[in-house]
Amino acid sequence: MANDLSVRNLVKKFGDFVAVDDVTFDVEQGSFFSILGPSGCGKTTLLRMVAGFDEPTSGTIAIRGNDMRGVPPNKRPVNLVFQHLALFPMMSVAENIGFGLKRRGMNAAEISRRTEAILESVGLPGFGTKRINQLSGGQKQRVAIARCLVMEPSVLLLDEPLGALDLKLREQMKVELKKLQAKVGTTFIYITHDQSEALVMSDTIAVMNKGRFEQVGPPRELYGDPRTPFVAQFVGDNNRWSGEVVEVNNHVSIRTEEGFLFRARSHETYPTSTRVNLFLRPEALRIEPEQTGELNTFQVTVKTILFDGANSRLLTVTPGGHELLVSLPQNRQFDYIQPGDTITLGWHPDSGLCFEA
Repeated sequence: MANDLSVRNLVKKFGDFVAVDDVTFDVEQGSFFSILGPSGCGKTTLLRMVAGFDEPTSGTIAIRGNDMRGVPPNKRPVNLVFQHLALFPMMSVAENIGFGLKRRGMNAAEISRRTEAILESVGLPGFGTKRINQLSGGQKQRVAIARCLVMEPSVLLLDEPLGALDLKLREQMKVELKKLQAKVGTTFIYITHDQSEALVMSDTIAVMNKGRFEQVGPPRELYGDPRTPFVAQFVGDNNRWSGEVVEVNNHVSIRTEEGFLFRARSHETYPTSTRVNLFLRPEALRIEPEQTGELNTFQVTVKTILFDGANSRLLTVTPGGHELLVSLPQNRQFDYIQPGDTITLGWHPDSGLCFEA
């Protein structure tokens, strides 16, 4: 599969501050590629360089094999959707969508045909005559995307486009965007600090931190096999212990600061006495496990029950005062558990992952 975007050794400095630090990646044609990272990690700066609004300090950007050096934003085969949609309130939906085509000098009949076709694609057939103030937040979002897609860009850049929507609508739009991208087949490059957006929608995610990509891969891989402590902490929820390595065989044996002896996996072989941090997902902890043979087991006290429907959890505390989140599985009933109860937890050594501290 050809690449729609190829970025090589991209650097952007503002004075002494390095906002984007030697980033290299490819985005396959027709894929949904997300850049996930905290505020200030450089993801918007990276997007602005791809769009042509910022000039790289060094490195290259190629779209469909064409070097973009010196190509102004309006001449690049990309379009950008912002969080603030910048729709024209005095124009109808159809006029908003057709605005760019009109500026290109396209005839009215062709603009009308394309506008109707794209409204159909984004699930808003017959909305052309409506005013912008008659639309809901999700509908405005789709109009903003339609306005970009009608220009037939090679790449659509989306900068936190769901940030201004309320939670329920955001959940809905995640699914809508994923379906829309699959339907139109345009390459989407999506910027977000919201890991659940990235995990739900993307074919590939790049996790960005302090101007660099920490790990690039499919969502399942980033969640199940993080390669750095930052990725382990940033993608999904994790419980964390500190401790030191006491033995290494198939697994690493770790003595935690409060005296638990746990076995876990690691990507590297650490000598004994190495200080490590151990990460464990809340859903990896089993409550009152029946077979405990190869599990790491220990006891905790339930502090509170965090009820959230299918995502309900226990907040527990170890005898040493260490707080842990434990997912409540849906396939077993744990209604009998009350705050103040002491329960046994167990987890398989393959579920925990340790990194050098």
